[in-house]
Amino acid sequence: MKRVLVVDDDPTVSEVVAGYLDRAGFAVDLAADGPAAVARAAAEPPDLVVLDLMLPGLDGLEVCRRIRENGPLPVIMLTARGDEEDRILGLEVGADDYVTKPFSPRELVLRVESVLRRAGALAADRAAPAEPWLRAGPLALNPHARRATRHGAELALTIREFDLLEFFLRNPGQATSREELMRRVWGWEFGDLSTVTVHVRRLREKIEHDPAHPRLISTVWGRGYRFDPPPADGADDGA
Repeated sequence: MKRVLVVDDDPTVSEVVAGYLDRAGFAVDLAADGPAAVARAAAEPPDLVVLDLMLPGLDGLEVCRRIRENGPLPVIMLTARGDEEDRILGLEVGADDYVTKPFSPRELVLRVESVLRRAGALAADRAAPAEPWLRAGPLALNPHARRATRHGAELALTIREFDLLEFFLRNPGQATSREELMRRVWGWEFGDLSTVTVHVRRLREKIEHDPAHPRLISTVWGRGYRFDPPPADGADDGA
């Protein structure tokens, strides 16, 4: 049984979400503030966290940072406002998805199931036989070990950034829409496409010599994004 930690200072929201998750077959833990969430996650690590952005003690962004210090953990952010800035902040700290209040509890359960399916697929990938490194110019990525490097230096990538880079390395020169990236990288049939936009920007910041003028991940206007592998010597990488 998968364990979900629900963090919200509104007891009504917590009770409703917990009830729907329980009926969907999840074990549910509750926390009403930031420090309690961090302590609870440390004492009994969950499989996923549903995390309100606005919390007493520590806000959701800081809670997300702290609970992920010991490794990747799927997080779905809850925000009471529909402002894009709030959504972007959640995605910037590595949230896997977000839901804006008021929300449908059934939709939240579907999002939880979708994120956990993806996390399970990653675990299966890690258990599979090792495969060769994927390489493109100065970039190298080992799908089995979940390691990626640029010019031999380790890249600190989130789960989604790693998955996105792996997709690009496996599909060079292919223009791919944000909708298709959401389906093939996130495994979602629905969701806010700004999730893809933010992750592409974050990935560019880590692999491009000049993220403001990307050469590796190009924007194809009206289509999406395309990965253009540089020469093996990295000459077009700008390094």
